[in-house]
Amino acid sequence: MSNFVYIATSLDGYIADVDGGVEWLHSVPNPEGNDFGFGAFMESIDALVMGRKTYESILSFNLDLSTQWPYPKPVYVVSASPITVPTELEGKVFSLTVAEPAAIVAELAQQGHHHLYIDGGRTIQGFMAAGLVDEMVISQMPIVLGGGVPLFGELTEQQTFELVSSEVLLEAIVKSHYRRKAA
Repeated sequence: MSNFVYIATSLDGYIADVDGGVEWLHSVPNPEGNDFGFGAFMESIDALVMGRKTYESILSFNLDLSTQWPYPKPVYVVSASPITVPTELEGKVFSLTVAEPAAIVAELAQQGHHHLYIDGGRTIQGFMAAGLVDEMVISQMPIVLGGGVPLFGELTEQQTFELVSSEVLLEAIVKSHYRRKAA
């Protein structure tokens, strides 16, 4: 079982601005439309686990859900209340009412999902607090937001990761891959 975080942050560690917006992610032009390895990453995972706010944020992008849904793997949305799944996403998006990360991992393992992509502020923070993040790919954007949704929250004890690789993209973005160090 491996749990991965693949996300972009501002220089000051935020994944969304104070209004929950992510428009700043497009502050560096990408004229070639390169995905910088995201497609290969998606092929390496079995399923996604994301929070309700992240899911709703993606739905707000007004994508043609039948052709532009960005996830080719099953998406499990963690929410205490029922979520709305558009017809185009039936069989692709599922609701999880289990909130504890260890229970989520166990439930999805029973369904054959052993390599999970964890996404969304609270969801990532919950998995980190439970010590259930094995690897992280963090792309740091050259912008300081000054506030917003932080990637990391408070932990009861520190966690140590080792740098696997780091590269500069578009002469502006620093993409770093980290793996949890064995205790």
